[in-house]
Amino acid sequence: MEVQAITRNVRMSAQKVREVVRQIQGLPVQEAAAVLAVVPRKSARLVAKTLKSAMANAENNKNAKLESLRVKEAVAGTARTMKRFTPKARGSAGPILKRSCHIMITLSDS
Repeated sequence: MEVQAITRNVRMSAQKVREVVRQIQGLPVQEAAAVLAVVPRKSARLVAKTLKSAMANAENNKNAKLESLRVKEAVAGTARTMKRFTPKARGSAGPILKRSCHIMITLSDS
């Protein structure tokens, strides 16, 4: 049985989130939550929120025991990029890319 939770359009680049997401892949759910609690990054809080949602989905929708669940897959994919411009020398404009991402966590009992 697989359960997943997705957080969409998080205002942080996928590259920053992937560093945290890689740390919890394959871990038991309780251990993954403990790891995320001590990682001092903003992305860790966002991933922890998604993990908590996936745990609630498993418990309420599939009647699964949290002790038997593992993080099967944790992915941070790119989302839309807001494009802004800042003034540069001689009347030109320089691009600013405000990146965002989607966080997807899949839990499995095997």
